Amino acid sequence: MKIYLVGGAVRDQLLNYPVKEKDWVVVGATVKEMLALNYQQVGKDFPVFLHPVTKDEHALARTERNTAPGYKGFEVHASPDVTLEEDLIRRDLTINAIAKDEDGKIIDPYNGRADLEQKLLRHVSPAFSEDPVRILRVARFAARYAHLGFKVADETRELMQKMVTNGEADALVAERVWQEFHKALTERSPQVFIEVLKNCNALKTILPEIDALFGVPQPEIHHPEIDTGIHTLMVLQQAGLLTTNPATRFAALCHDLGKALTPKENWPSHYGHEAKGKQPVQQLCKRLRIPNEYRELALITAEFHLHVHRALEIKKTTLLNTIEKLDGIRKPQRYEQFLIACTADIRGRTGYENAPYPQADYYRQALEIIKGIDIQPLKDAGLEGKEMATAIHTARLSALNRQLQSP
Repeated sequence: MKIYLVGGAVRDQLLNYPVKEKDWVVVGATVKEMLALNYQQVGKDFPVFLHPVTKDEHALARTERNTAPGYKGFEVHASPDVTLEEDLIRRDLTINAIAKDEDGKIIDPYNGRADLEQKLLRHVSPAFSEDPVRILRVARFAARYAHLGFKVADETRELMQKMVTNGEADALVAERVWQEFHKALTERSPQVFIEVLKNCNALKTILPEIDALFGVPQPEIHHPEIDTGIHTLMVLQQAGLLTTNPATRFAALCHDLGKALTPKENWPSHYGHEAKGKQPVQQLCKRLRIPNEYRELALITAEFHLHVHRALEIKKTTLLNTIEKLDGIRKPQRYEQFLIACTADIRGRTGYENAPYPQADYYRQALEIIKGIDIQPLKDAGLEGKEMATAIHTARLSALNRQLQSP
């Protein structure tokens, strides 16, 4: 029985990158032997155990054979005669097929270290094409390591394209898509996830609402980058610089989905795209079963981002109505996330990457003013229901007119 550290922990150690969790492969052992050593079995589809002290996952060395489309269509064989090399060859990328033994020696049968040095994401074997989730994983790793200069190897991109052409991506289920998509939204360069999917033709299958934005022009005076898809990638990149919050990044990604619904004869104008954008946001979130927190933030960002951009032009009445529709007083954290997404939208344009955005601070200042209103006198006056709501609204508007100064 031999135990090896494998996968991400070895990869990130070699990259001097933070190691989040450790996975181990056990060669030459049986389930009975693992249980006798007080490991706790947790795997359902194949034997995985928790170490009795560290609780790290230990999996018996195994091979896999594809038996049906999709990620569940695999026959797993785990036994003491499965070698470390046989276990590693079933992995997705060469940089994830490196192991380290208990003496610290690196075992690298598929040249993962060379690909680390060349900064390449390359598939280990043709078996890569048996699992469509790997398309998403490659895109996610590209998003994680793009700032280090990593790229998808040409032959791997071509294999991913072939998988899409052959309909493999059609077998992806919502839960797995969202799982990888969500992880990508937490990575250093989330826009790269979208770029990789676009480059292998998978975006139109996995995220058609995003794919539909590419090729849709915008007025050059406001958008020197012109293409709405390119703008969306730039906005997501800016959101990645402004916040680590994945819900905010998702809202930034979805803010302009309505532009894909503009009739071609109206291009490059997109009048009313804010309200139109709500339907594709709903559609995307329903299909991938995206949590309500993400959906709600994306919806208000799609509908109200232009209200913030025009903050210095609109009347105080419109400003107050917008803040109330955003539910800013009861949900200040979401309100702040919304303003960050709006900031990303302004900066996600060629030449505007460092542009000031006083409109967001104007909205922040307005919220603080109306939060500071004392409504106790209104309660003391015995106001209730609609009368109370009207009186509060009037008091808020009065405060804004008195105290809010334009930047």
